[in-house]
Amino acid sequence: MATHLDLEEQEQLDRLKAFWNTYGTLITWVVLLVAASVMAWNGWQYYQRRQAAQAAALYDELDRAVQAGEADRVQRAFDDMKARFPRTAYAQQGALLAARSLNDKGRAEPSRAVLAWVAEQGTDPGYKAIARLRLASELMQAKSWDEALKQLAAPVPKEFEALVADRQGDIHASRGQREEAAAAYRKAWTAIWPGNEYRRLVEIKLNSVG
Repeated sequence: MATHLDLEEQEQLDRLKAFWNTYGTLITWVVLLVAASVMAWNGWQYYQRRQAAQAAALYDELDRAVQAGEADRVQRAFDDMKARFPRTAYAQQGALLAARSLNDKGRAEPSRAVLAWVAEQGTDPGYKAIARLRLASELMQAKSWDEALKQLAAPVPKEFEALVADRQGDIHASRGQREEAAAAYRKAWTAIWPGNEYRRLVEIKLNSVG
């Protein structure tokens, strides 16, 4: 009986050795690759959390500068955030905050430069659309109508299309282009949900240009 069991164990060992000789190297590499992938994923997650925490700290600094009304400090804080954490949501949020503060302080060119950075380099389509809308408004105020319309020609998420059309109508109306303004306002009015109060405002604009 013992001899029979010894033979079975020996056969199992032989089969195991044969299997390992055939697939051992492959199994080792698969295990190593899986382990490396897990380590890389954990490392990436740690890096992302660290980046977010540092970007949040810079955003707080930017917000304090805005609250204090210190335009130079606002610009420095944003430049630092853009240089170090350009791919984070904090950088895009900070850019919109900085642009508004700079514009309020009469620094139109730096404000437009910040908005242009978000519009071109931002990673979130929503923030990019907001930046383009605000940049178009600032360009319209500077009577740079063609540049304003160029900003609004870029694709935006569907939920921003009515706002874009409305802003296009404002630009055409500012230039005295009543037909173009009416067409843009009509497009915006059609795209807005009937129960939305904003639709009534667009309707007033549409009626004003006939």
